[in-house]
Amino acid sequence: MYILLFILHLLLIFVATGHALLHKRDPRAALGWVGICLIFPIVGPFVYFIFGVNRVRTRAQKLEERSRFLIHLGSDRPEALDVAARSTVPVPEGFARIARISDTVSRWPRTSGNRVEMLLNGEQAYPAMLRAIENARHSVFMTTYIFATDATGRRFIDALGRAGGRGVEVRVLVDGVGEFYSFPRAVTLLRRAGVNAASFLPPRLFPPTFHLNLRNHRKLMVADGRIGFVGGMNIRDRHLVETSSSPDRISDLHFELAGPAVAQVQQTFLEDWGFCTGDRAPVPLLAVETPGDAMCRTVTDGPNEDLDRLALILSGAVSSAQERIRIMTPYFLPARELIGALQSAALRGVAVEVVLPAKNNLPFVSWATRNMLWELLERGIRIYYQPAPFAHSKLFVVDDRYCMIGSPNIDPRSLRLNFELAVEIYDSHFARLAASHIRRVIDRSRETTMADLDARSLPVRLRDAAIWLFSPYL
Repeated sequence: MYILLFILHLLLIFVATGHALLHKRDPRAALGWVGICLIFPIVGPFVYFIFGVNRVRTRAQKLEERSRFLIHLGSDRPEALDVAARSTVPVPEGFARIARISDTVSRWPRTSGNRVEMLLNGEQAYPAMLRAIENARHSVFMTTYIFATDATGRRFIDALGRAGGRGVEVRVLVDGVGEFYSFPRAVTLLRRAGVNAASFLPPRLFPPTFHLNLRNHRKLMVADGRIGFVGGMNIRDRHLVETSSSPDRISDLHFELAGPAVAQVQQTFLEDWGFCTGDRAPVPLLAVETPGDAMCRTVTDGPNEDLDRLALILSGAVSSAQERIRIMTPYFLPARELIGALQSAALRGVAVEVVLPAKNNLPFVSWATRNMLWELLERGIRIYYQPAPFAHSKLFVVDDRYCMIGSPNIDPRSLRLNFELAVEIYDSHFARLAASHIRRVIDRSRETTMADLDARSLPVRLRDAAIWLFSPYL
């Protein structure tokens, strides 16, 4: 009996340690799991198989393979959406180093002739989105993580229902976990209004299915294939900051996009829709308009991707910065590679500013962040906390020339576990507007220092450090 257990133990150790050595990217993680497998007979390898194996990417790829499809848009300009294409649009002076990285890892080409407008809070974003729905004549496609059924949500449901009633093709995709933030669920009310609505990987009892990760965190809307909206804003009353006194209100940015890049956003929706519903019907692409001067590119990322596209692009953009980097994000738990890139940028004289919310809807994320800020502060990176209400805005600006907007946060959940959509903007005019917004926020924010971190009590420092241990899963 003991001999059989010993042989089983050796077999489990061989399999578990071999898997850790082959698949763990971080040598510290690999060494830790190998040690656990060796020290704890039989139990160690089982613990590794339960907690140490990264099933997120595997599950995502299996789900994608199970619903694999190819969408052919009814267009006489296939080059506009050729996922294998590389950008042939000339890169403006000063953008070459950043563009080279994105050209290599992104599935979409850069497109010129776009217009981008910044929309502050629900007071600006929601009227613009509702106007686009009311003016739509052919199609309205929307994806969101949270679609509340409060007053704001019902205004959207009514507008979408009216659009469908006048013959517009309306499709709405709501994340299967995010829709539980509100009851009755938006998908139910949308269907009652005659809207074609679906849930992205909803939890199910039969067969038992629950993916806490693999969430669709994208927020996008496209009307008639010409006007698009992207950013971090969900559909809910809480984003009405100026007209609400609720302590739970959320400040945020959304962006209106027009031009060839909208087709890339629409294609992202169609792929997600086909994955969830199996509907692979082609959608005609209307004539491409060029209403502006901005060069843009849509960047999608998720656990089903072979490359960590957003992480690579962010690190590359930081490494190419010459003068200034401005970052605004609600959740800030950068990977070691990005921390190193930010430190290196600061050491070579680049001014780096990071703006975080003083009030956070996820306090434990803020605690974990505070535990690692010293690594940035000691290299001269400046950290600011903007006052309440909770700021959910996401902006990334380099040298007042390059900007990234969209749904991703700078944390492991966004960059590794969720499906995200961002838009690169190679345009000095818009980048200066974004930088000015960050500068105005900094003017009313509180700068944190190393002395502030050192002033934390011992229990608080221990709490922050303990939560930080779980940062890959926050």
